[in-house]
Amino acid sequence: MFLDKMQQIKEALASKKAVVAFSGGVDSSVLAALAYEALGDNALAVTINMYSLPEGEIQAAKDVAREIGIKHEVVDFDEFNVPGFVENSPDRCYHCKRAILEILLRVAEEKGYEVVIEGTNITETQGHRPGMRAVTEKAGRIMSPFIQLSVSGKEVRQMAEHMGLSVAWKPSSPCLASRIPYGRRITYNNIARVRSAEEYLSTIGIAQFRVRDHRDIARIEVGPSELPVVLQRKDDIVKELKRLGYQYVSLDLEGFRSGSLDEVLSK
Repeated sequence: MFLDKMQQIKEALASKKAVVAFSGGVDSSVLAALAYEALGDNALAVTINMYSLPEGEIQAAKDVAREIGIKHEVVDFDEFNVPGFVENSPDRCYHCKRAILEILLRVAEEKGYEVVIEGTNITETQGHRPGMRAVTEKAGRIMSPFIQLSVSGKEVRQMAEHMGLSVAWKPSSPCLASRIPYGRRITYNNIARVRSAEEYLSTIGIAQFRVRDHRDIARIEVGPSELPVVLQRKDDIVKELKRLGYQYVSLDLEGFRSGSLDEVLSK
């Protein structure tokens, strides 16, 4: 029962001083809310500001931190300086996650917090998850309560809804580097182009989607319920994405699926 797990998490955090890895997504928001209930001002939410974040994510994190009431800080981070990020190998997320965890641990040490807690849920440990290796390597210094208590993604959303969090049903929003196929170098320009393309789709009323950047081709993934909007606005979409530099604009008939670029790894 998710209510029992909520209580267990708060009990596990009791009497600690904790830094919460806080993106403003549903997982980290639930964890921040639980930490705040358990620790009050002994909990600090820290958001890492990266160039490859989707549009509006930093402001959204600030808003939900204010909603929760937790103390909140934003730390700037240039992922392009992380060895292994620009090269975009299949273990890119490992290198980036490790660097982010080091920043959070440093913040905790400098400010006198005992532990860093992060919100990966048990569902997210399945499939190709190189970032989890970075978490595992620092298991003695990082707490992952949702994994330790086998909290699923569905249960996290139930917790968020129970606590009345505005992000309870917010779609996941991984960094924009996940839109670039492995092996192709990540640049400021291709990240900016994907950001602009996805921001445009958001403004025309599409909620669940990805724009995968295959050089001259934009491959759009949308959920089944979004198809009518895409087809109705297809001329506008093509015009805007070609203006951004794509020569071809395609609609993936398999639809939206998280981590679709990982499919080549299993072949």
